[in-house]
Amino acid sequence: MFNRTGSLRAARFFLVLAVLAGTAQAWAQGEQPEAASGFAPRPAVVGSAFMAVTANAYATDAAVEILELGGNALDAAVAAQWVLNLVEPQSSGIGGGGFMLHWDARQQRVSAWDGRETAPRGASANFARRADGSPAGFGELLATGRAVGVPGLVAMLEAAHRRHGKLRWERLIRPALRLAENGFVISPRLHRLVRDDQLLRSDAAARALYYTKSGEAKPVGEILRNPEFADVLRAVSATGANALHEGELAGRIAAAIRQRGGVLTTVDMSDYRPQQRAALCGKYRRWRICGMPPPSSGGIGVLQLLGLLERSGPPADDPAGPDAVHLFAEAGRLTYADRARYLADPDFVDVPQRALLDSRYLERRSRLIKRERSMGVAQPGELPAGRAQADDDAPELPATTHVSIVDRAGNAVALTSSIESAFGSRIQVGGFLLNNQLTDFSVAAERDGKPVANRLEPGKRPLSSMAPTLVFDAGGRLHAVLGSPGGSRIINYVARTLVALLNGQTDPAAVLALPHVGNRNGATEIERGRVPDALAQELERRGHAVQRSDMTSGLHLIVRSAEGWLGAVDPRREGVARGD
Repeated sequence: MFNRTGSLRAARFFLVLAVLAGTAQAWAQGEQPEAASGFAPRPAVVGSAFMAVTANAYATDAAVEILELGGNALDAAVAAQWVLNLVEPQSSGIGGGGFMLHWDARQQRVSAWDGRETAPRGASANFARRADGSPAGFGELLATGRAVGVPGLVAMLEAAHRRHGKLRWERLIRPALRLAENGFVISPRLHRLVRDDQLLRSDAAARALYYTKSGEAKPVGEILRNPEFADVLRAVSATGANALHEGELAGRIAAAIRQRGGVLTTVDMSDYRPQQRAALCGKYRRWRICGMPPPSSGGIGVLQLLGLLERSGPPADDPAGPDAVHLFAEAGRLTYADRARYLADPDFVDVPQRALLDSRYLERRSRLIKRERSMGVAQPGELPAGRAQADDDAPELPATTHVSIVDRAGNAVALTSSIESAFGSRIQVGGFLLNNQLTDFSVAAERDGKPVANRLEPGKRPLSSMAPTLVFDAGGRLHAVLGSPGGSRIINYVARTLVALLNGQTDPAAVLALPHVGNRNGATEIERGRVPDALAQELERRGHAVQRSDMTSGLHLIVRSAEGWLGAVDPRREGVARGD
């Protein structure tokens, strides 16, 4: 469709437009860790054979390079992820984790891969408390070794590649290696995030990489090289995940974490294992939707929210109208109430997965939704486990990325990966940043003598909202591939996209340009500057407390079309879709 040079030039043009068009909005660190890049709608891209959609033109080009060589969707996703680590370091990478769905078109099988970080053996449920026992502020944990979990992304992708990959592992690393050695152009988005972050400069290695000698963020358009990361990529190319989890690099990671107050050890690094889990699939109207099971709440949350809406009556004609927004927010209240009470790592907690998605349970819960009046704060549904558990209070901040890919054979990957808040723990080793995912555990381990399901325990994986998603039609054909960054808002972002797409909106670009709305069992959040005052007033009339927020999703959507595949990117970020 487009040549590689043309796609890169177009991407840079849109990035500059986005910056000039209105990214002067204030960014509150902690409330919105990943700032928007303006709002620049772009039309969907058509591909007759394959489609790749990622958060950055360089990463999309890497995926296309692999697909044109005959690689499959898994190969392309791996190549894109290593490039994202380099050009989008605030969002994901080797120092973090992720969740992935893989569709094998020949075997007609969905696989779910869990590369979520784990808590170190020496970690305590009181990790989020001061020495006097009082709760620490989030800022006190954000950029410390206490917040770092054992990374899982490399191990997960390596294991998935052994099962599903086609090209040699080392070939998938070459695009990122070239860019690390030769350099890439700093985008407006990366520049802004580096400029505005007040913590990244505290790490000497990160300061040397991203800032000038005078302490200013390196400017837009400058070529950034990362030779340390190139060395790590060579090691990963040669020995796979062992390069990270064993030997000298593992020792450097553990030492850096201990120097910043953490307890992670080389034994924790070597003990990490990714997991292949059963994908979580359910029905919405005539569609079959598959997502991630726990320890992500994404799959359950999306299916619950859609199930509640389906039982609340016919869909509203206008997905951005007051009736649709009201019902979506009310269904969100119920979904997030259950999330806080019941969901956690299933290897440590008995998650009532079937009960939460049972048709009779959803029917009972949907009766709480009234079309003309908000229910206010929802209570979790009554299930046996709820009598013995208290609610989660983890903030789960939205520094994440998502990759959607379909190859020539119809195989597909939906990969969502993260290092938690923007730039993670701000601890850099080997040219990459380490996560701060332990902040996704509940700050309180118990309340009123009842344990919180998502409390920290050694070896446990923190609850996530990442929601890589695959959609199939009534005949079993793959229809859509999607996912988004956005912290605990991911469930709302993905579910709202599905509602619009599957209820009749045929243009994926228009779907992604819809103004965001949602409720996480508190205020009803509406996207700042994109929702009319009349709608906000109508919601308030129905009893909603309305909160205007910068809702920086990064949805990447692929939809089957008569021509093959349509790829669309979120207008709020700098993503690029390419097909052939």
